[in-house]
Amino acid sequence: MNKLANVFIEGIIAFTVTNIDDMMILLLLFSQIDSNFRKRHIFIGQYLGFFAIIMLSLPGFFGGLFIQREWLGLLGILPIAIGMKQLINQQTESTEVQTVNPDFPRLLHPNPVFSFFLSILHPNTYQVAAITIANSGDNISVYIPLFAGQDFVSLGIIIAVFLAMVGVGCGIAYLLTSQVTIGYILSRYGRAIIPFILMALGLFILYDRGTFKLLTQIAI
Repeated sequence: MNKLANVFIEGIIAFTVTNIDDMMILLLLFSQIDSNFRKRHIFIGQYLGFFAIIMLSLPGFFGGLFIQREWLGLLGILPIAIGMKQLINQQTESTEVQTVNPDFPRLLHPNPVFSFFLSILHPNTYQVAAITIANSGDNISVYIPLFAGQDFVSLGIIIAVFLAMVGVGCGIAYLLTSQVTIGYILSRYGRAIIPFILMALGLFILYDRGTFKLLTQIAI
């Protein structure tokens, strides 16, 4: 039970530190909502984009089926390096935000089920998905070592946490749409602590996978 709790916490931390920067982007997307560009395009697009990110991160898990868990812990160096890089470049870093072009025909159907599937096919949905992937930044570099060394149950828990938090993030961004100042503060000051959390996550991966013990044995 303690292991599952640790996996659950790992999933929450990894998602938070790799997606807090996207809050401003979500706020901007929700501010563009009109009769053509709808909330469902953003929600579905976010899920499609994040599903693609998860798929691209799975090599870390499959590698863990064949490579010793302690060696896979060395991948924890990735989030540490990313955190150090972000910390060094924090003062000069600028964020480019892509936006959605809402000038597409409105696809509606009186049946809500058909309307949902039409939303999946809508170009705006795929533009949001593309933005999610393009702005994923270091997500994959963090998720690969996180997935490595996990068993199927732990991987399932992490992915479930990720998917749940995609919805939570979209919901929070939607509620904050009318309060842009809050979103700006969250994005600006939240970013300041991200490098430290990334480095802590990397150290935890090294510890949890038993890599420190392995390196000590090699050194001796």
